Amino acid sequence: MARTWDAEGPGVLRLPSGALVRGRGLRYGEPAGAGAEFGVYLLGRDPGVTEREARWVRWPDFRLPTDRGAFAAVLREALSRAAGERVEFACGGGVGRTGTALACLAVLDGVPSAEAVAYVRAGYHPRAVETPWQRRFVRRYGAGAA
Repeated sequence: MARTWDAEGPGVLRLPSGALVRGRGLRYGEPAGAGAEFGVYLLGRDPGVTEREARWVRWPDFRLPTDRGAFAAVLREALSRAAGERVEFACGGGVGRTGTALACLAVLDGVPSAEAVAYVRAGYHPRAVETPWQRRFVRRYGAGAA
């Protein structure tokens, strides 16, 4: 049986394929229940996560990922792993960078890029993808310009 998130758990987003991923803010601590098996951490500096397999994407607060190619590769890996593992995305507050990454992941999973921000706001957090440049990044992600 696949190890996956509870669909009703805090921060859990259902992608069009049915895969479940969790978003969260690191400053709020680990939610109760089963932890992530694979984490993607979106921060300006390496968080030093050692309790699970993890990838760090250098991404300063309120900005965009510094290496877009590495970010795209991490998203592809996370989407593949989400089919059978508990995958989480996290930044400091769990809204801007995490929301942006989840919206790009939704685009990879079939959501049109023009609809991805609304999709993540409806399914994850109403303020996800905080800045105009983050929203533009998501819109361009599907067109390959990210």
